[in-house]
Amino acid sequence: MFQVENLSKRYGEIHAVDGISFQVRAGEVYGLLGPNGAGKTTTLSMLSGVLKPDNGRILFDDIDLHAEPVKVKQQLGVVPQETALYEDLSARENLKFWGGLYGLRGSELDQAINKTLDRVGLTARAKDAVKKYSGGMKRRLNLALGLIHEPRLVLLDEPTVGIDPQARVNILDVVRDVAKSGTTVLYTTHYLEEAESLCDRIAIMDHGRILAEGSLDELKKQAGEEETVTIEGNFEAELVRAKIEAVSSVRLLSAEQGRAVISTGGSGEGAVKLLESLFGADLPMHGISIRPPSLNSLFLNLTGRELRD
Repeated sequence: MFQVENLSKRYGEIHAVDGISFQVRAGEVYGLLGPNGAGKTTTLSMLSGVLKPDNGRILFDDIDLHAEPVKVKQQLGVVPQETALYEDLSARENLKFWGGLYGLRGSELDQAINKTLDRVGLTARAKDAVKKYSGGMKRRLNLALGLIHEPRLVLLDEPTVGIDPQARVNILDVVRDVAKSGTTVLYTTHYLEEAESLCDRIAIMDHGRILAEGSLDELKKQAGEEETVTIEGNFEAELVRAKIEAVSSVRLLSAEQGRAVISTGGSGEGAVKLLESLFGADLPMHGISIRPPSLNSLFLNLTGRELRD
């Protein structure tokens, strides 16, 4: 349905997007997962036609976006990271304006507005000025603007940034409902749990490149059987680095002031040796956590840092 071929975008010496290729299949939720600054927003800006790529092609059902932009954009819904709302207008008035831009008129537009307000749970507040809304309500309305014309593919750029946990749950429920209705979804996030719960396939992205791609099970297999141990305390990075590198069968993934992440090799022996060494080294630690193989451990293995960075 949606095909990206060797897509690149540079800003001076910075490769914001560096030759990425992937396909989004009809009816799936495809996730771009990576930390802030990975290139996710730049990628979506090119997919939506806002930015022109330096190199590469974007095909929608074999139609080139930049050869026939109007034909493709009519079938896309875009939900930007920054809300695109007129705050002095009501939710209904915002939807009427954006629906009109997509060519909806008369009773067709009214029906689309009612359906979309119900979908995002804003029917009861439809006539209130948006400036009176909470942050979560504004996010839901922002999502509604990208759904008003029932696009075949919707591009969602970090739609839950800056909202409380309950509002996030509401947004994710709407996205699941949209996907169940048959709309294809491309979803960017730096929240691991969102990608795990929503996406059929996930691409892990960092520094403008796609480092790994596949279903959740496929990516976890790439992570191998390695557990990761995170230690926190009042220690210097070089001190803990020396202590950990002296332990056989473990691998230091990252070390910084007061925090280190170690791969244990997965056999159990590595974890035991590591803990014995740490407790015997008299390191000023105040926290130890052990995590099973996950997307985060795969990301650590690929980049040497966590998705939280």
